[in-house]
Amino acid sequence: MSGLANVLQYCSAAALGLWAGALLLEGGVLVPLWRSLPPAQFFAWHPASGPRLFRFFYPLTVAATLSTAAAAVSSLIAAHPGRWLILISSVLTVAILATYFLYFEKTNARFAAASIRPDELGAELSRWASWHWVRVALSLVAFAAALLALSPLC
Repeated sequence: MSGLANVLQYCSAAALGLWAGALLLEGGVLVPLWRSLPPAQFFAWHPASGPRLFRFFYPLTVAATLSTAAAAVSSLIAAHPGRWLILISSVLTVAILATYFLYFEKTNARFAAASIRPDELGAELSRWASWHWVRVALSLVAFAAALLALSPLC
């Protein structure tokens, strides 16, 4: 079982690295673009591009969440030395996923429907960015924990 735990930990680290990198790119490139657009342009852009972003992030999110959970379970069963770090990584990954259901799902739907008043869009995009940077930070910590779980020092 230890061999399986190792493989799953490598898969988890790879998936988390891709996911964290994608979230970082979204926060560093797309969010500033959105905030620079006038409300009419943003509301025109979002219905067409929001679903593309969802289709991009969905497999990354699923891969990171499931691979990290599988790595945590197999590492705990095998009493793998890095089991606590990968468990921390898994818990953080679930927390990141939870932010989608707690905030992003509803807000993204409001963006797509243009149901936010134009004068309130800036404040909502600021709130969106704040929530997003929290999940970026959590994803980077989860990725670091997954990498440390692979360390020979564990």
